[in-house]
Amino acid sequence: MAETTETAAPERNARKVREGLVTSNAMDKTAIVTVTERVRHKKYSKTLQRNTKLYVHDETNDLNVGDRVRVAETRPLSKLKRWRVVEVLERAR
Repeated sequence: MAETTETAAPERNARKVREGLVTSNAMDKTAIVTVTERVRHKKYSKTLQRNTKLYVHDETNDLNVGDRVRVAETRPLSKLKRWRVVEVLERAR
């Protein structure tokens, strides 16, 4: 019985992972990533786009505006920063 609780805990407390575009890198060790989410309207069934700006920790300052990145949720690093860069999927041209 202890084995099932150990295997179920990581799934229940899994960290969120998002993909988005870097829209600003003006701050030191911080970038702003815009995540676009496509959702369906409850009543009208029309597809809507929702944009969310995430403050992301970029330790090496290697992100540039236009990069496509994967970010993961982490502990609070500052007042607004709760995400960190997992990988750069595509560099800006």
